[in-house]
Amino acid sequence: MLSLFQNLKDLNPFKKLAGDTVIYGMSSIVGRFLNWWLMPLYVSLFTPEEYGVVTNLYSYVAFFMVLLTYGMETGYFRFASKNSEPEKVYSTSLISLFFTSLLFLLFVVGFKDTIAGLIQYPNHSEYILWFAVILSVDAFTAIPFARLRLNNRPLKFASIKLVNIGFSIAFNLFFLLLCPKVLENNSDSFLNIFYSPEIGVGYVFISNLLSSLVTLLLLFPEIIKINFHFNGKLLLKMLSYSFPILIVGLAGMVNQNIDKILIRFLLPESKNPMEQIGIYGAAVKIAVLMNMFIQAFRYAFEPFFFSQAESKDDKNIHADIMKYFVVFGLLIFLGMTLYIDVIKLIIPDTYDEGFSVVPLILLANLFFGIYFALSMWYKLSDLTRFGAYISIFGAVVTIVLNVILIPAYGYKGSAFTVLVCFFTMMVISYFLGQKYYPIPYNLKRIGLYFLIAGVIFFLSFFTHKLPGKMKFPIHTLFVILFIYSFYILEKRRIRSLFKFSKKK
Repeated sequence: MLSLFQNLKDLNPFKKLAGDTVIYGMSSIVGRFLNWWLMPLYVSLFTPEEYGVVTNLYSYVAFFMVLLTYGMETGYFRFASKNSEPEKVYSTSLISLFFTSLLFLLFVVGFKDTIAGLIQYPNHSEYILWFAVILSVDAFTAIPFARLRLNNRPLKFASIKLVNIGFSIAFNLFFLLLCPKVLENNSDSFLNIFYSPEIGVGYVFISNLLSSLVTLLLLFPEIIKINFHFNGKLLLKMLSYSFPILIVGLAGMVNQNIDKILIRFLLPESKNPMEQIGIYGAAVKIAVLMNMFIQAFRYAFEPFFFSQAESKDDKNIHADIMKYFVVFGLLIFLGMTLYIDVIKLIIPDTYDEGFSVVPLILLANLFFGIYFALSMWYKLSDLTRFGAYISIFGAVVTIVLNVILIPAYGYKGSAFTVLVCFFTMMVISYFLGQKYYPIPYNLKRIGLYFLIAGVIFFLSFFTHKLPGKMKFPIHTLFVILFIYSFYILEKRRIRSLFKFSKKK
């Protein structure tokens, strides 16, 4: 396996990105897939209302994670890649995040009761404290992880991420399954030291907290083995560059998570908003395979294109990557929607109604992935303010449509809103990118793949009532048809891209 990864160094840039994406996928796809299995555990143990607490609070966490990292990951990539002293960029970034994370933690410790009341958890201020520690640790470790990516150390990056997820799963299983089972049969067990039934769903958050601390310990050698140097002027430049990225991130969190917060405030208690949040949260988790693919791609894509920015072929490579990204995204969309009945087997019936919005969420996530790939035009041309403009516009669309649709349609209105938002952002970014940093995307071919996938998805409605023994073979033929169409249309280009470079 290691020799395979070593051989990737001899490949052309496109194949290097593919190789890095595979390695990062070990942590993103494999790891998050393992972590995904916690969702069936949660929904089997918790009612939709209780699972709604998990979904709702992690929506707040997403906002504060962006705020506490304030675009420094992208700023670090940009400045470290073009600076003669990248270690100074690293240490300046790390010290900045350390102090801002510490200040945040101290603030929350002092005002946790007030914060808990504001977000309607007056009896659970401990949740606020636990999440403050999680956020502080995760924000601080963002730069060491970014350094591993920039220094082309995907194997170490992947191994630490996988260990984090492994401990998260282990802690969840310990608190949610092992402790209750043991104490049920032996009430005097020493496990009483670690477990209290009253904490309930809180053990989800405690497990996250403990796994974050494990990650911090694993990254400690990366943190202390350099000579720390803080450069205030450099930090100001990085903050100036990264501030639009912060706005982009916050607006992005509005687009992805504000609905899970607004549902609680916009729906009356008679419509049980926490139950709807729980059902909607489970539906979003079901669509996680698309997110895992996009995340793995993002980890490799951003540092790759910063390092290739001076290449004469970078725009053509970008165009090819976009096309194949869309194809694999559509393949995931078809795989998830055509075999969704299999997923239903592991989800309690109380969450079944949420499956109706899974196709919308999958497609919305694909549009978001395309938008991210398109967004490199403003990062490479140092026009990051346009990213802020687009994201703010998307956030406005998201808030307005959610306020209109949630009272009438609940979480289904939220799912439709996410789809409209990401599609709009994708289109706007494309046209602005073609003006300021034109890339020769093959829109006809990309549009053709969307058409083929759309026709297959439409045909699947006619097999909806068929028994599984007939339905799944037909759906498998649909998937094979899509893959075969891709092969016929792209076989020459694929062969040229994946032909190993001749050694000199």
